[in-house]
Amino acid sequence: MEYRHGLRAGIPIALGYLSVSFTFGILAVRYGLTVWQATLVSLTTVTSAGQFAGIQMMATPGLYLDMLISQLTINVRYSFMSISLSQKLSDRFRGIWKWILGFFITDEIFAVAVTRPVVSRSFFAGLATLPWIGWTVGTALGASMGEVLPAAVLSALGLALYGMFVAIVVPPAKENKYVLLAAAVAAAISTAFAYIPFLKKISSGIAISIAAIVAAAVAAIIHPIDDETDNDPHPSDAPINDETSRPTRKEVAP
Repeated sequence: MEYRHGLRAGIPIALGYLSVSFTFGILAVRYGLTVWQATLVSLTTVTSAGQFAGIQMMATPGLYLDMLISQLTINVRYSFMSISLSQKLSDRFRGIWKWILGFFITDEIFAVAVTRPVVSRSFFAGLATLPWIGWTVGTALGASMGEVLPAAVLSALGLALYGMFVAIVVPPAKENKYVLLAAAVAAAISTAFAYIPFLKKISSGIAISIAAIVAAAVAAIIHPIDDETDNDPHPSDAPINDETSRPTRKEVAP
């Protein structure tokens, strides 16, 4: 039941990933990768910005240090997401399952999972399954068919990821003004990094991390959440079973 619930929650993400990774597949082939190489990158990486930056570095041999730095800065935000989400894991979500959690963490998967009071391993496995498949299949299709599509279609596909972010943020922001505040702060900081001259020199990975940390800090300071608040541990759309029972402090302690 939990796995099926996760599958349903992952459908919108998978559809968005299918179109975005299609664009990645096209670019990967243009940078010299074969179809199977591009597909293998998506199958084993699952990081959109990191992959786009990586194939550009791979096209210029010898820049291994630059590639290492760029990947660390772009993907460091996933560490923060994993740490945050680890506090919500059920008592059965441990051991090798936490390694799997770290592999499948993306912005969209995290945004959906973090809205639940408790994340079971079955729900997270279901949530990650279709996006992973969509990202891999989209890359394979893009690498195979990209050359036959017009430029206007390719540009439209590149906007799908932004639409997916909007779909994730808007519903909770309409219900909670502090979610809207965090989103507005993050958007303002990201805009500053995009247009202020000396900030434009900072890599996108570091800019994203700074925006996320500052936005979260502002929201936490203005409206701190008490762990002891009487929240409903079982939302109406989530089935109740032993695996999703709310863990104690001792069980979720790092």
